Amino acid sequence: MNILDRIIVDKKEEVKEKKELIPVKKLEKSIWFETMPVSMSHYIKREDKSGVIAEIKRRSPSKGDINKYISVEEISIGYMQAGASALSVLTDQKYFGGTNDDLITARKFNYCPILRKEFIVDEYQIIEAKSIGADCILLIASVLDPKTIKKFTAFAHDLGLEVLLEVHDKEELTSNLESDADLFGVNNRNLKTFDVNLENSVELLSFIPDGKVKIAESGIDRPEDLVYLKNNGFDGFLIGERFMRYSRPHYEAAKFLAKVKELENVYPTNA
Repeated sequence: MNILDRIIVDKKEEVKEKKELIPVKKLEKSIWFETMPVSMSHYIKREDKSGVIAEIKRRSPSKGDINKYISVEEISIGYMQAGASALSVLTDQKYFGGTNDDLITARKFNYCPILRKEFIVDEYQIIEAKSIGADCILLIASVLDPKTIKKFTAFAHDLGLEVLLEVHDKEELTSNLESDADLFGVNNRNLKTFDVNLENSVELLSFIPDGKVKIAESGIDRPEDLVYLKNNGFDGFLIGERFMRYSRPHYEAAKFLAKVKELENVYPTNA
């Protein structure tokens, strides 16, 4: 059983237990059910923003602890001040060290789109995402079949949430072109082996439908990588570990994005 398989087995058991402890009716009483979500796709495309979805992640199955003791308040505010377009918050505790409280904290201190980075296997988690203040959810094509992705996407839209559909190869992408997802993300990290290949994004870009917001995920280690992907046609860039491995992730994000601006003045985008 690979890492992803283990995560999904554990996640299904976790959701089963949560359903018994916190019924849907209680989730629906959250103040966030009365709040209009912020559009992730709109913010990513804003010309005054960087397109970066800056992630808060304490650890990962492949790297272990990355930045265990953090202030979500300080980092989330700092990311947005650095010029990020949106936030991504890991809420899986067992494998990534995150909690729902991390996202609630980020929501409390920021008016910006927030992606709930989670392994979604049940509609309950989509309601839960809304209840903790998320604006966008992640659906992973290597976890869910196309029929379920389409169903979950429609369910999320009914709640006012946007959907980032994550794919890893051409088969996953072409099988889900009718999913109605708002954003298509190409993950350069193989979730079965956790190996990274940046060119994966570029190779799949042409298969993403026009009109969809295109996101490159994982492996963006240098400002030059972001500019390269942007010049190839990507709108957004999910960056987590690259910032989180520093003691002050938001300071590193500010330096990274300043360098991106310098490079864009030298090598303007094709747009």
